Parts: sequence; structure tokens; C-alpha cells
Amino acid sequence: MESLLRSFTAAQSTGQPYRHPTAAELETAETGFAALLDGRPHRLSDLGFSVTGDALAVQEPGSERAWGLYAIDRSAPPSLVIEVPHASSDLRTDRLGLALFRRVPGAVLAVAGAHRRREDPAHDVRTVFHVVTTLLARRGLPQVQLHGFNDRTLPTADVVLSAGAAEAGDAARRAADRLETAGFRVCRAWAELCRGLAGTTNVQSQAAGATPFLHVELSRTARETRRDAVVDALAEADLRKP
Repeated sequence: MESLLRSFTAAQSTGQPYRHPTAAELETAETGFAALLDGRPHRLSDLGFSVTGDALAVQEPGSERAWGLYAIDRSAPPSLVIEVPHASSDLRTDRLGLALFRRVPGAVLAVAGAHRRREDPAHDVRTVFHVVTTLLARRGLPQVQLHGFNDRTLPTADVVLSAGAAEAGDAARRAADRLETAGFRVCRAWAELCRGLAGTTNVQSQAAGATPFLHVELSRTARETRRDAVVDALAEADLRKP
């Protein structure tokens, strides 16, 4: 899985082929991923996805249908959605997402398929990524979305936490406390200004409604040198709980 994800992310570039899915394709994606999650027959191959067993769907390489990688941990009932919308521009967020996915029984990992300059699913509802994550939010699965910022953007913080467009709940506060205990400087966007890193225009947070959504911005240094500590803190916060 790790080598697959690395090659998947490495293939993303500002010049890669990409097109938006049609409305019919988005409908097929929604019904197909619902069926995949439930273990029922699906038509995801019609969208160019290669499906391994009943737990992993990956877009066809080199195609303009660069619509993502989606993995399901079948060891437990679905519990938490881990989202990586900018894997190739927010460096190492893909590895953080995979590491957290491995720590949380029943997790679902969603990684967008194109470079941010070709597709920005955190701000575009016309994406398979948005359709899949919104489907899971409607099923009541809490969501955590991983992002990155340059150290110079907010030099006083290592991590910015928010609930995006929603109100921060107990899960966000637990995560902040755990990260702070681990030695990270945490900017809590619900209590202080964090230099535009609060994700208030994030379309997944807007679509989540009452479903808990945690927007995590990590400095470059935190992503490069302290990934394990970030994953430990988020896992210990148990984001599956409200």
C-alpha cells in the first residue's frame, strides 16, 4: 500500500491529464462507492477504477479521469474518514493519512487524484473526492482532513486545528490537547486567529453538516520531521468519537 501510494502521488503534476467528471459519472461514483462500502456489486470500473478485492479502488494511471484512491479497512465497521485532498502539493500529507489509516480500525482513506492546480477538491464540489466524502458524512462518519502550510506562513504554530465551516466539538479540542501535550504549538482556530488557515471555505466541512469534521493544517517542519508524533496524537484523540 505504501509503495502504491507513493507512486500514485508522484504521478501528480501541474501538467497531468485531468477532466471533471460529468454529472452522470458523479452519480455512478456515488452509487458505486456506496456499494463498495457495503460489499455489494458496483460499476466503479466504468469510471476507470481498478478495484482490488472489496477494499481498494484506484484510478487508472495516466488517464484524464484522475479521480482518486480510496481504501477501506474491513477489520471493523466504518468509523472515520481520513482525507488527503492535496497529496502532491501539501507534501507528506499522503504518508500521514496512510499512517493514521493504519492506526484506526474501520477507517476509510480518501486521496485526491490530481495536483491541486488541476483539481482542488477541498474547494470544488464537482469531484469524485467530494461525492465520496459527502456520502460518508451522510452516513455519520466523522472526518479528518490533512493539509500543509509553509513554516513562514505562521511561524508561531506547528499545527492549526479547526472544524472548517462548522463549530468545533470535543474531538477537535481533544486533538488540540493531545498535540499540545506532544510538544506541538497549536493554533486553535475556534479561539484565535490563524492567518487564514481555518478552512472556513472548505466544501467538505460545509457538506458535513452535523457530522464532526476536523481540518488539520501542519507546518512543513511538522510534516517532515514529526509525522509519527502527529499520527500518535490524532490516534490518541480518538476522532471517531464526537
